[in-house]
Amino acid sequence: MENMDFKGVDYTQAPLTKGEYENCTFNNCQFNNGDLNHIVFQECTFTNCDLSMAQLKNTALRDVRFKDCKLLGINFGDCKPFLLSFSFENCLLDYCSFYKMAIKNTVFKNCKLESAEFVETDLTNATFFKCDLMNTVFEDTKLGKADFRTAYNIILDPNVNFIQQAKFSADNIAGLLTKYKLVIE
Repeated sequence: MENMDFKGVDYTQAPLTKGEYENCTFNNCQFNNGDLNHIVFQECTFTNCDLSMAQLKNTALRDVRFKDCKLLGINFGDCKPFLLSFSFENCLLDYCSFYKMAIKNTVFKNCKLESAEFVETDLTNATFFKCDLMNTVFEDTKLGKADFRTAYNIILDPNVNFIQQAKFSADNIAGLLTKYKLVIE
């Protein structure tokens, strides 16, 4: 399907038809706990949708934009890696996993990522603009040139992550020293 607009559809009652969706928009749709496996989304936009706990096994997300969406507990690592590209604005991404993903240049803008997982993830040149990273796990993660200057509640260990040329602000740099239990005033 191409150039379609889907508004206010509850896909928890009847699942989205398997297939390819190109340049489609989904507004105020419910996908929570839904089966989005083996679907191709290319240049699609999801606005004000609930995709919490949706299944994304072999799902293609190619240049997909999520805006004002609830995406709790999603395992994005199940997505097809080929041409994977997405961005998030004003989204709730608590408890999401991005395990072993190559998501360079990804933009997270005004998002809440509490207890999200970026383990063995390539976030080179990613941007976390005004994002809440409370209890987010970064381990064996490539964060070269990533921009954390406006992110907050960030805790990451420079000894187990690659952070060369990553950008931090004076306000959030203490999160790099947490493991040392220093008193910073």
